[in-house]
Amino acid sequence: MSEAASSVPATITLLIDRANHGEADALNAIFATLYPELHALAHARLRRNGQLTLLDTTALLHESYLRLVRLGQINVENRSHFLAYAARTMRSIVVDFARSRLAQRRGGGGDDVVLDTDSAMAPAGEEEVIRVHEALDELRHADERLVRVVEMRYFAGLTEDEIGSALGITDRTVRRMWDKARVMLEVALR
Repeated sequence: MSEAASSVPATITLLIDRANHGEADALNAIFATLYPELHALAHARLRRNGQLTLLDTTALLHESYLRLVRLGQINVENRSHFLAYAARTMRSIVVDFARSRLAQRRGGGGDDVVLDTDSAMAPAGEEEVIRVHEALDELRHADERLVRVVEMRYFAGLTEDEIGSALGITDRTVRRMWDKARVMLEVALR
C-alpha cells in the first residue's frame, strides 16, 4: 500500500474531528476525499428509483452537501458514521422530492410495497418511497437501530458489511435486523 493511500483513513479521522467542531473547510475536504464513495451512495439510491428521473446522482449528492453545510457542524465518529449520516440526508432529500412530485400530480393510488432483500436492484416509485418513509417513522418507536439499518440498506444501498461497520455490529447481526425490519415494515405497509 502506498504511503498516500495509508494516510487517507487518518486524514478522514482528523477532518471529521475538525468538522465536528464546526470547521466548514474540514467538511469540504471530507466531501472532496469521500466524493467517489458518496457518489456511489447517491447512484445506488437513485438506481432504486427509476421513476425519479428528474433527480440525478450529481444533483442528489450536491443537495446532500448543501444540507450538511447548512448545519454548520456534524456529529459523527468516523468514516462509516459519516457515510451513514450522508445516507440519512439522501433519504430525506429523496422523500422530499417524491412528496413534491406527488403533490404536482395531486395524488395517486398507492401500490403494495414489498421490501426485497435485493432492494438496490428493484425500482421504486414516489408512492413507495413515501410509504416506506412513513412506516419507518412508526418503526422508530419500536426500535431505532432497525430504522438505521433500513435507511442504510433501502435508502442508500449500503452492503451488510458497510452497515455493520457504521453501526459497530457484525454483518450477521445486520442480516437478522434487516429480516426483522422487513417483516415489521411489511405488516405496517399492508
